[in-house]
Amino acid sequence: MTIPELKTRFNAVWLVDFEFHQPDGELPAPICVVARELFSGRTVRRWLWGSRKPIIPYGAGSNDLFIAYFNTAEFSCHLSLGWPLPVRCLDLYAEFKRRVCGVGSPTGYGLLGASAYFGLAGIESAAKEGMRDLAVRGGPYSAVEQSALLQYCKSDVIALQRLLTRMLPQIDLPRALIRGQYVAALAHVEHRGVPIDVHRHRLLTANWSAVKLELVRRIDAAFGVYEGDVFKVDRFKSWLASRRLAWPILESGAPSLAEKTFREMAKIYPVIRPLKELRVTLGQLRLNELSIGRDGRNRCRLSPFASRTSRNQPSNTRSIFGPAAWIRFLIKPENGRAIAYVDWEQQEFGIAAALSGDAAMMAAYQTGDPYLTFAKQAGAVPAGATQESHQAERELFKTCALAVQYGMGENALGARLGLSPAHGRELLEKHRRTYPVFWRWSEAVQDHAMMHGSLETTFGWRIRTGPAANPRSLRNFPMQANGAEMLRLAVILAHQRGVQICAPVHDALLIEAPLGNIEDAVATCQQAMAEASELVLPGFALRTDAKIVRSPDRYTDGRGTKLWSELWEIPLLRSALQESERTQGVVATMQQTCSTGEQPSSII
Repeated sequence: MTIPELKTRFNAVWLVDFEFHQPDGELPAPICVVARELFSGRTVRRWLWGSRKPIIPYGAGSNDLFIAYFNTAEFSCHLSLGWPLPVRCLDLYAEFKRRVCGVGSPTGYGLLGASAYFGLAGIESAAKEGMRDLAVRGGPYSAVEQSALLQYCKSDVIALQRLLTRMLPQIDLPRALIRGQYVAALAHVEHRGVPIDVHRHRLLTANWSAVKLELVRRIDAAFGVYEGDVFKVDRFKSWLASRRLAWPILESGAPSLAEKTFREMAKIYPVIRPLKELRVTLGQLRLNELSIGRDGRNRCRLSPFASRTSRNQPSNTRSIFGPAAWIRFLIKPENGRAIAYVDWEQQEFGIAAALSGDAAMMAAYQTGDPYLTFAKQAGAVPAGATQESHQAERELFKTCALAVQYGMGENALGARLGLSPAHGRELLEKHRRTYPVFWRWSEAVQDHAMMHGSLETTFGWRIRTGPAANPRSLRNFPMQANGAEMLRLAVILAHQRGVQICAPVHDALLIEAPLGNIEDAVATCQQAMAEASELVLPGFALRTDAKIVRSPDRYTDGRGTKLWSELWEIPLLRSALQESERTQGVVATMQQTCSTGEQPSSII
């Protein structure tokens, strides 16, 4: 793509940058905007802080192209101002991430870092930091400060134009515009946020220091691995031995305590889930950092395209969908509203089956229970087996199927199952014999990456590879990256059809609607997700499942049920909750009295 080619497609190309003030969890308050039209060089500067309903100063129609760097920020400002979002947009951040995916950028991924990557001069980092601090501070702004912020904004637009000139020849514009559509839809998602039970969040935050110690005492009663709030490795080894549970061991002979290990082993041994949740809660959870606005909505930057597979990577501490499952119990629809968690069923298995073209694997997915069907196809269970009659066998073959997608070897699989490497080898061999087409395809994926130095998804997200690339990651890339493509398309389609999306979550969407409309919203969302899967996997639609939560109920996650229940059994929290509910009842009674003029017989 070249600038003359852009001229044949668009009447105008606008390069845009905003400065804005945005406290955690709140909507942005735009400070100023500078926009330059690429062909004519016309530049507009607008001071927005304190302005009343300013008019959008540039084109945003289908014949205009909007270009910015990390567009969700610019689009959030559009939404705060009541401006329409551009119909056609190009996000140079997304295109830069695609360009360096797999090899990284030694200069960073911001506008300054991308410019430096191409050897382009930009504003000094210290000056940039100073201007950012000024924006973060918020108004009022003096005339000198206004001039400085507008000039800083203009310098970013100039840097953006230089970057575009260097990047444009290698931009696949049709696919880049799809990524731009996703960013625009995602701006609406960030703007909406996730409804939170602010009342309980405040109680937890206010009492957290004391609550944590009591939580350790309660959860650890079943394990005996803590001393105060300190996790003791020797005690954990003794507990594992007493239960005869196999666990990944480090070279030192100590059990692995990595978060990933606990996450994986909790899938095999459900008994370990409360301990896993407790470790995450103590080690990573920062309740006071959860970004909640004054309207009771959790908002944080969703960071699209941040991972190597192009998935979103929101902050674990700021997002309600952080590492601890129990924290999601704070999600609660507002009065008269409902939410729904709509997710693809066995998404990665389905993607692997469709991309590889393995007929047996596709048939297994289409039965609705690919893991039990795998066991049947492998001859491990009879044709009439059910989840109830052969649950243990199903779990074995489920773990094997998931392990294969992550390139896990026989030793790791055996350890994950609590079995010997020989058992792991036997299961992997059953998978090879049952799905030989998949295995040939998976090996070809790895060979292609090594020979050509890159892999690419259906819609063009690319990772560059080198001789030191991890073969397991290479084989897993098509499932993860095409899953990310699928999610982006689903967000675009669902948003276009009026679905109110609160958050994308790996292979799912959290949506909301009025109580009377939630079933229709779910049906529309599921249709969009089915169509998105067929676009990525032509002719092969993936199934979805939906969990609806209606006000006054709250969202739940089985992985965090025990810890959430234990929290509200702690006397300190229970009494605080009872007192606050009593106070709320008194306030409600007084408000009713004031509105009706009646005198109650008793306030308490």
